[in-house]
Amino acid sequence: MKYASIAEGRFVSRPNRFVAQVEIQGRPETVHVKNTGRCRELLTPGCRVYLARADTGILRLSPRKTAYDLVAAERTDGRLVNLDSQAPNAVMREWLEAQGRWRIRPEYAFGDSRIDFLAEEGEEKTLIEVKGCTLIAEGRGLFPDAPTLRGTRHLRELIRARRQGLGAVAAFVIQCDGIASVEPNSATDPAFARAFEEAREAGVGIWFMSCHVEPDSLAITGRTELV
Repeated sequence: MKYASIAEGRFVSRPNRFVAQVEIQGRPETVHVKNTGRCRELLTPGCRVYLARADTGILRLSPRKTAYDLVAAERTDGRLVNLDSQAPNAVMREWLEAQGRWRIRPEYAFGDSRIDFLAEEGEEKTLIEVKGCTLIAEGRGLFPDAPTLRGTRHLRELIRARRQGLGAVAAFVIQCDGIASVEPNSATDPAFARAFEEAREAGVGIWFMSCHVEPDSLAITGRTELV
């Protein structure tokens, strides 16, 4: 996926989950943050960030208060991390459709949740729930970066799907170059970590989707499965 228009800036502060103060060519600007996670290890004062000019089309239902979305940040090691929480689903759908194997149905209602995708191949049906990983530590991804009741519920739904004879996959889109795997962040969310292990033991597929990040794009480059 690509962003139409990108500007470079410097991060100043984050007053709340939804907005940040940045400088663009020395000019202060309030921007929308497209990730409600903590991102504390990334959004540090002075770090380089990349901003997508917001859609101002006539179909927007309410006027925006910000002209830009913060979509990526540069780590201290120089690698970019895409922070757009909508990007993992977009690139995952692109990747699935590019395989030419599945008929894809997004936002599939199952149990008490909507699972990101139902992938159908002949008579086989597989539920695929997508999680974006932006927290990187010691060469691996960690998920989540904040407690997620919703994420734990989705894993429980995938376990239930397997017990009903359906295929089920939790796909972790790693929004940073050079990272090939993700581990549950048990220190931050022990309930999710337990559900992750239970899902694996129940036969839920665990996919790690490696990515390449540019200031104006995110693309899946490969898939690794947890055995």
